[in-house]
Amino acid sequence: MPDIIHVAVAVIVNDEGDVCISLRHEDSHQGGLWEFPGGKIEQYETVQQALTREISEELDLHINESRPLIKVLHDYHDRKVCLHVHRVLSYTGQAKGAEGQKVEWVPADELSSYEFPLANLPIIKAVQLPDRYLITGKFIDQEDFLKKLTSALDRGVRLVQLRLKGDNLSSDMIRSLIQTSSALCAQARAKLLLNISKHHLRSLDISTIAFDGFHADSRMLNKLSTRPEGALFSASCHNLDELDKARQLDADFVVLSPVKQTASHPETEPLGWQQFSGLVESCTMPVYALGGVSEEDMKSAWLHGAQGIAAISALWH
Repeated sequence: MPDIIHVAVAVIVNDEGDVCISLRHEDSHQGGLWEFPGGKIEQYETVQQALTREISEELDLHINESRPLIKVLHDYHDRKVCLHVHRVLSYTGQAKGAEGQKVEWVPADELSSYEFPLANLPIIKAVQLPDRYLITGKFIDQEDFLKKLTSALDRGVRLVQLRLKGDNLSSDMIRSLIQTSSALCAQARAKLLLNISKHHLRSLDISTIAFDGFHADSRMLNKLSTRPEGALFSASCHNLDELDKARQLDADFVVLSPVKQTASHPETEPLGWQQFSGLVESCTMPVYALGGVSEEDMKSAWLHGAQGIAAISALWH
């Protein structure tokens, strides 16, 4: 069995929000495909050292600051690679193909139209997702709901899970809340996922309402045999079996919880950051940390392999 090749990979975004990609030479492994720039981590190098060296050699750029984005383990059969992907936060210089390779700057939402090696596909998902995932919580009435969602979007939230599970909610109320959420998210250019109980979905015609996909709680996840329709599909996970099930269903991303003790489920033993990190290690999807976390935990989430944080109380106020 071949050894795992560890590779440092950079996601470099310019001031216009475009992402730097380069074309692999035809005679290289996976030649002729586009990739996020980077290269092999040499013995005794850290990821950061390898990233700085490779980006200087490939693009003539100097990385000033970066942070972890995602780690991807992929088996090409003839070799195994582990991609240590960092998002570059600051750099100096003008990108050029210093090794004769073609270089392009591409809007993040257009990356999927380029042909990448399979190991790069989870990186595209991570690049296209924000670092905060709002899960809607309790509200007094529709006015209160509108106020809270508007406030979150005004604070820069760009990924929303509309969670409506209460039996006290009528179908008319749920339809109205979906319409309101759809309009507000579209205006803010935020993505909207629905997490609504099955019996309510059966009674609703949502075919005329714009939304981006569905979120499945862990109970629903374990019942699913096929991926729900929609551009996006996310799921709630609490252990390795559920992460594997989400992967089998080709989920675009997941939330993993609880990281910390929560007031809503005080009887549930939290994972803690180390166990969270261990579960994420083998996961090839972006993972949000959920459960007792706030925006103050963002750096800890990144350092332990998370895409960012998912939250109700910390983002819904």
